Amino acid sequence: MSLPSYPDSSYPGQPTVGHDPYAAQGPAQKNGFAVAALVLGLIACLFFWTVVGGLLLGLLAVVFGIIAALRTRQGRAPRRVMAIVGAAFGALGLIGSVIVLVLVVSVLDSAEFKNFEDCMNRASGQAAESRCTEDFIDGIGN
Repeated sequence: MSLPSYPDSSYPGQPTVGHDPYAAQGPAQKNGFAVAALVLGLIACLFFWTVVGGLLLGLLAVVFGIIAALRTRQGRAPRRVMAIVGAAFGALGLIGSVIVLVLVVSVLDSAEFKNFEDCMNRASGQAAESRCTEDFIDGIGN
């Protein structure tokens, strides 16, 4: 009893020699910039109150998101929505961080804060320091 002969020396259901069944799909396209933009954008939104978290990571997320979106527009990579969302989250983190930074600088540059610093430098005990703190908080509220 002999085995049936098949063309190209292959068995039914088996690929022929030199034939790649995945070749028709092309190489797997990846877009690491889109993933990086999304991750950095989310972190920037969570840590917008810090300089590194909001400013640096937010800026990186926006840049990576733009690069990823441009690559998807050219047809070189997938995940356009992920790139746009990452850039948007990065922009939100960046904007939030700038707002926090402006508020902190305005408080540190205020006359009330300068008075607080002078009071703390002259304070000679815990009670005097507590009074300086109370006066500073009252000055900010007014």
